[in-house]
Amino acid sequence: MSADLYSWGRFPLLPQRGHSVSWRDELPAQLERVVAQHRMTLPYGNGRSYGDSCLASSNEVLQIRSLDRLIEADWSQGEVLVEAGMTLAELLALAIPRGWFLPVTPGTQFATVGGAIANDVHGKNHHRRGTFAHYVASFGLLRHGEAPLQCSLEENAELFAATLGGLGLTGLVSWARLRLMPIKASQIDTTVVRFANLDEFFALSNELDEAHEYSVAWIDCLAKGKDTGRGVFIVGDHARYGSLEVSSRPRLQVPLTPPVSLINNLSLRAFNSLYWRVHPQQRTQRRSAYEPFFYPLDRLLNWNRIYGRKGFQQYQCVIPDADARDGMAELLAAIAAAGQGSFLAVLKRCGDMPSPGLLSFPMAGTSLALDFPQSDALEQQLFPRLDAIVRQAGGRLYPAKDAHMSGSDFRHAYPAWERLEALRDPTLMSRFWKRVIL
Repeated sequence: MSADLYSWGRFPLLPQRGHSVSWRDELPAQLERVVAQHRMTLPYGNGRSYGDSCLASSNEVLQIRSLDRLIEADWSQGEVLVEAGMTLAELLALAIPRGWFLPVTPGTQFATVGGAIANDVHGKNHHRRGTFAHYVASFGLLRHGEAPLQCSLEENAELFAATLGGLGLTGLVSWARLRLMPIKASQIDTTVVRFANLDEFFALSNELDEAHEYSVAWIDCLAKGKDTGRGVFIVGDHARYGSLEVSSRPRLQVPLTPPVSLINNLSLRAFNSLYWRVHPQQRTQRRSAYEPFFYPLDRLLNWNRIYGRKGFQQYQCVIPDADARDGMAELLAAIAAAGQGSFLAVLKRCGDMPSPGLLSFPMAGTSLALDFPQSDALEQQLFPRLDAIVRQAGGRLYPAKDAHMSGSDFRHAYPAWERLEALRDPTLMSRFWKRVIL
């Protein structure tokens, strides 16, 4: 049994007691023991979900992080069979030297494969390759009181779809067969340019997205007036030449949690203004190692501590193309007026490739994500305002990052929830699902 586990945002602050497993064949007995004692549980990977989707209603979770082995690999075809507790970083360390990379990766490499499946993660190339689910060939699923299942598009197809983005509620994913994509080098060739406002962002996106594998923008979330939506636009592609080396940069660490958040209006304004001004006015080509390009925050271990003992909440939404420009302008104006936000506010366009998963978050539109230090004002003032804008625009929030969404907003935005509820393992229940459904 492990020490207390938490969600990455540390809000809500509900410590979870982890019941670990070291081998796949231990899973059925451990699941049976936990259910017999506590009735409900939930799989828990490496704790990179931000809100309460990784917190069990019983506060008793099955910790699968130790299931981190490579089972088999066909490196000639780029297909691997791995245990669900393997992190994306561990998988990349095996794949990159052999000329392969993840087709889709989120903003942290410390998520597990099981977590990537449960949240159907997406990345900077959604416009090209869709979500993680498109590259999952099959997986093993354990449900309480049932024999282990193999799920794919052809076998147990309904459970396959429900588990992709199913928030860990359909069963325990024990292994997964994944398809990788070939690369010639681990470096990324990028083009960087700053832009003055939201209209310039959309103009750059319309021009550059389809020409590049990856596309993302940093936004100054406190800029107002004519500067609303100013930021830095970055596109990138895997380099055609270079080395296939795995990043070995030394990592820094936030050693302790301060009593109050270090992110405040003063520090944000200073950082955002400086960050915008140091980037080039003209398009500038650069070469980057893959880690700082995909995972800029991963170099700072335990960075979530900088938000203090109250933790933080991430607000991540997507608004359909038809209303994206006006909706984003409203959201950014409301955030700037509140004087709150994060030093890493991410704006990106999503493509129109539907996921095979039932509850996948992205849709054809524009996504905004940023972090807020936890305070009563978030729940009482800012988030209701932002939710109303997203609701009016026909958008939705990302369950993997959420700790506040109303049940009505969730059910309206994700109408397939009823199919997931019908397929949910009755012994698996998260705080999130209890909040928005039950």
